[in-house]
Amino acid sequence: MSTQSTDNANNAAAAPAPSDFIRDIVAQHVTEKKYPQIHTRFPPEPNGYLHIGHAKSICLNFGIAREFGGVCNLRMDDTNPTKEDVEYVESIQADVNWLIAGWADKHLGLKTASEPFFASDYFDQIYDFAVALIKKGKAFVCDMTPDQTDEYRRLGKPSPFRDRTVEENLDLFTRMKAGEFPDGTRVLRAKIIVDSPNIWLRDPLLYRIRHAEHHHTGAKWCIYPMYDFAHCLSDYLEAITHSICTLEFEVHRPLYDWILESLDLPRYLPHQYEFARLSLSYTIMSKRKLMELVTEKLVTGWDDPRMPTISGIRRRGVTPEALRAFAYHIGITKYNGVTDVAVLEYAIREDLNARAQRRLAVLRPIKVVLTNYPEGQTEQLTAINNPQDETAGTRQIPFTRELFIERDDFAEVPPPKFFRLKPGGEVRLKYSYIIKCEEVVKDAAGNITELRCTADLDSKTGGATSARKVKGTIHWVSAAHAVDAEVRLYDRLFTEAEPEKDGRDFKTVLNPHSLEVITAKCEPSLRDATPEARYQFERLAYFALDKDSTPGQPVFNRTITLKDAWAKEAGKV
Repeated sequence: MSTQSTDNANNAAAAPAPSDFIRDIVAQHVTEKKYPQIHTRFPPEPNGYLHIGHAKSICLNFGIAREFGGVCNLRMDDTNPTKEDVEYVESIQADVNWLIAGWADKHLGLKTASEPFFASDYFDQIYDFAVALIKKGKAFVCDMTPDQTDEYRRLGKPSPFRDRTVEENLDLFTRMKAGEFPDGTRVLRAKIIVDSPNIWLRDPLLYRIRHAEHHHTGAKWCIYPMYDFAHCLSDYLEAITHSICTLEFEVHRPLYDWILESLDLPRYLPHQYEFARLSLSYTIMSKRKLMELVTEKLVTGWDDPRMPTISGIRRRGVTPEALRAFAYHIGITKYNGVTDVAVLEYAIREDLNARAQRRLAVLRPIKVVLTNYPEGQTEQLTAINNPQDETAGTRQIPFTRELFIERDDFAEVPPPKFFRLKPGGEVRLKYSYIIKCEEVVKDAAGNITELRCTADLDSKTGGATSARKVKGTIHWVSAAHAVDAEVRLYDRLFTEAEPEKDGRDFKTVLNPHSLEVITAKCEPSLRDATPEARYQFERLAYFALDKDSTPGQPVFNRTITLKDAWAKEAGKV
């Protein structure tokens, strides 16, 4: 980790911890010494990439462990072999480690330095727990079809196989494990209350037959526990104290408790707590729908910087500190709602403003020739790296007779209150001289190809007459020293705040301008840009180096604009 990142992590560690109803519960338990140690877990299913909603849960679970001297386990809840893959396991681990880097390392529960926990590691024990329930008369093997099972549960009717003897259930379950029956022909179900007001207690499924290779256990098993059965038992086996879930699992909690309480377990039992999941405007969170975007090639992959996946957000240039600050700021509640994406964008801008190195880059160049500046002369000017950080120092940038400026910084027929360059007008070049536009050069088609200007050579920034004022200051790059870079201008993926409003197909409101690729002219220091650094292209936006970069051919992703252009557009409506 860089020194700057370490300093930022230390600053974050020094910040006051957030407060919410779950942390209040944990604090009370610590005061009461209810548990030997606070132990949380983050248990994703490895069937897709993590998204920003998961980031909220990661920050909560690892944050509580960090704040209360506990431990948080990263555990793959891998109970469905047909939808899970090693690719997802590896991406999840990378995302979690990135998000908590330099912040909660000692509170990451890992079996080794690089291996997370897996629910599949407990399949033998979970199978034994199922056998124990059968012996207690609390579980039975059911031969109904999936459709019949759903219908009977909906109606609150008992399965015709509910009263099988313990001996028959044990025999059938053993044969299920041995692979004797085809997929879908038999399941193991809990025997609870067939007509319970809570449908999750209506004799729910505990095991199903699935002859499929598992990414972690291979071909060892052909029966797999259901999520609800494996989850609570994995929590118990890992000595979890606080099992924190999103609100949709609130109705599952009675089943969670019933399973644990039915097994006469010797040690303290974990308890489930629920909080509101993150919903973000201009964003979709469904793994299935995110996968549609990937498989239909509407984005370049799970880590496309327009995606709300953690890997996409990371590739775009957002820092873990910004994402953690966002998660802390929005808080933990019991009520579902939609968070404006502008709140996330504000957290990103606040973080990048403090850390980003300032650089000069021209995205849509037009040439400027300073007719009174000596040909062949190169002057080194001093530029500030970060006005928010006195320790960031300065750098030298070359200045020559021929420059590039932004095409938008010149107007042949300027609108009112246009304080940039215009015919006969003056503007200051950042860190440099005041220049005056004397001539506009055009090609045969009438397109502007060059601006011929003069420089006030006594007006250099920091010089004796630099106090002369003009209303506009623009950025520039020396033409002779400019580095060409591919710049990817990313924007919001959707044009509507509620992409799925009134049941519409979210793909109909994809933003056609969510990505524009251009070739920019950059100051020469950006040739040596590094992936861990963040940059503000002055007056434009924040950028980060993309993994597609090659030596001498940098590729930059726009992380976020300097200002919220969407809010300005919304204000016009």
